[in-house]
Amino acid sequence: MPGGRLTQQERQQIALGLGDGLAYAEIARRLDRPTSTITREVLRNGGPTGYRAELAHRATERRAHRRRPATPRGAQPAPTDGRDTEAIREYQESFTTLLMQQGLPKMTARVLTCLITTDAGSMTAAELAHQLQISPASVSKAVAFLEGQGLVGRQRDERRRERYVVDNDVWYQSMIASARGHAQFAQTAREGVEVLGADAPAAVRLENIARFMDFVGESITRAANQAREVLTSDETTATHPD
Repeated sequence: MPGGRLTQQERQQIALGLGDGLAYAEIARRLDRPTSTITREVLRNGGPTGYRAELAHRATERRAHRRRPATPRGAQPAPTDGRDTEAIREYQESFTTLLMQQGLPKMTARVLTCLITTDAGSMTAAELAHQLQISPASVSKAVAFLEGQGLVGRQRDERRRERYVVDNDVWYQSMIASARGHAQFAQTAREGVEVLGADAPAAVRLENIARFMDFVGESITRAANQAREVLTSDETTATHPD
């Protein structure tokens, strides 16, 4: 199986495969590459509908150029914990792209990815600004958005610094917030039914929307509660085995 970076010809084959509606696994098989390589390449370069071979190739060249800073003579490489920093960086870019495809603004997606992929699961505003090389104002704006979506929480550490946190409970709260949003949508749709009159075609359409939102919202709440119960039970068992 070939290794190294994708060639321009391979990227053209990826673009052709996407255009033909092929799955990532099939494109990978034809190129004799890991599926993860194709997935990462597509997600970080516009996604399945926006991928362009030439643009992807130029973007990769630019990233490679930025990552080759001159090392002073005699300098030692920065210590690591044994993990592949380049692979981690590429994964973070792929995850950021995925979040953007789900509707998050780019800066917000970068902040959330940074929090998710840090071992501590929490960072201060100063740490985020330093890690992402962005301004504190950009961090504040991104965190405010994430808090509004229930995706980030706040805690105080031993030094009384405010830390932004992602954990299992944050994801639970996010799902519950989503369910509340569905319930509000259903309520607003039913208000339209009353205004338009129950027999009006538009009112029937709104009632169908309301019923759909009710079903989805209730399903989300039920699944979130079940997942929380199971995961909490698993954590307790792992912490206090018989």
